[in-house]
Amino acid sequence: MLKIYNSLTRGKQEFVPIEAGKVRMYVCGVTVYDYCHLGHARFLLVFDVVQRWLRASGFDVTYVRNITDIDDKIIKRAQENREPIETLTARFIEAMDEDAAALGAEKPDFEPRATQHVQGMLDMIKVLEARGLAYQAANGDVVYSVRKFESYGKLSGKTLDDLRAGERVEVVPGKQDPLDFVLWKKAKEGEPSWDSPWGKGRSGWHIECSVMSSALLGSHFDIHGGGQDLQFPHHDNEIAQSEGATQSKFVNYWMHNGFVRVDNEKMSKSLGNFFTVREVLAKYDPEVVRFFIVRAHYRSPISYSDQHLDDARQALTRLYTALKGDAAAAGEVDWNDPHAARFREAMNDDFNTPEAVAVLFDLANELNRSRSSRDAALLKSLGGILGLLQRNPINFLQGEVTGGPNATEGPHKGEVTRVYSLDRKWIEEQKDAREAARKRKDFAEADRIRNELESLGIVLEDSPQGTSTWRLK
Repeated sequence: MLKIYNSLTRGKQEFVPIEAGKVRMYVCGVTVYDYCHLGHARFLLVFDVVQRWLRASGFDVTYVRNITDIDDKIIKRAQENREPIETLTARFIEAMDEDAAALGAEKPDFEPRATQHVQGMLDMIKVLEARGLAYQAANGDVVYSVRKFESYGKLSGKTLDDLRAGERVEVVPGKQDPLDFVLWKKAKEGEPSWDSPWGKGRSGWHIECSVMSSALLGSHFDIHGGGQDLQFPHHDNEIAQSEGATQSKFVNYWMHNGFVRVDNEKMSKSLGNFFTVREVLAKYDPEVVRFFIVRAHYRSPISYSDQHLDDARQALTRLYTALKGDAAAAGEVDWNDPHAARFREAMNDDFNTPEAVAVLFDLANELNRSRSSRDAALLKSLGGILGLLQRNPINFLQGEVTGGPNATEGPHKGEVTRVYSLDRKWIEEQKDAREAARKRKDFAEADRIRNELESLGIVLEDSPQGTSTWRLK
């Protein structure tokens, strides 16, 4: 039985879907005004693994991840660039899709955009106003009256009396309470706007997710996910809006992933301490980055550094080395196998990927001893559930990638990095020259060639018959 840590109840609970055999899941997506950073990559991959495991467990999953394509930051960036908002957002949506694909994140079933759901937002705001939960402030904005929603803050655990006026809440003149938040913003000159009963304007950020999720999943669904920083105020506000409008429960299980940290601070654009996915993929294979993120438990913080990425590369190299030389294909998993049973137990324990990855290493050790095609197929199959180990091992070990800025084909074609600066023909020639030197017992020359290649990050691997292959360090 799958157990999920529910942020709402602050504990693990057995997962019981609203409709037997089906899971409806919504995840807060990206505000598209810049390239994705590694913090974005984490939530993309965390919930990619969640939906993969749910599907592997036999559930019929509907996975929705939204795009915020209208926002103060988007408007400001478009004005700075002197370009239309639609041009800006289209460019960064395309970039986000490229980065997600490079990291192996599968596309969600639905990817709604805020600008496509304005009418639904207006309809919900009308209901909230009719119920006495929303009002128009003196400046023309429509705001939510948080003190009229009795259980406000139940997700984050914050009480209204604990909150400081203006804490992560936009200051709006004429609000009845400083903590009331904006549902509809009165139009400013030069900004995009839509007609509404309260005059021209545009939606606030929080109302978007309430409307997009309910439009595609219904007013009550199974799982809502996002980064830990969204618990307050965003998800608290979603609950207040949705439950205030429907007078019924909004979501059964709330999931939040931990931060990516740099020098013990959360990675974020506002702090200026972020690395874009593209910057990281210029140095590291996309699967290494995926492995770095996936092997940590989703609720734990992870620290970004080149040292940690190098460690992830070495660890993933061990798994691919075990698979080298075996042509067995991944297939249906025999869940009665002891390794598979341990893997399933780990994943059913709140998606415990550190333990699931430990199973992969135990299985790789077994494969190194047995050289069994059955063990190889199982390793590939279990790895595939995490989005790992699906490539030709030699291709991985020699630094060939199929996505990301290193790619020779696809969306990043032409962006050459250190991986593709390698002259494979020259490497093969040096490998053959070393084998020839060894055969004529010129060990000094053989060692010179080996050392030169190693200084370039290329390791020659010997077999009893001679040097059989090479790989990157």
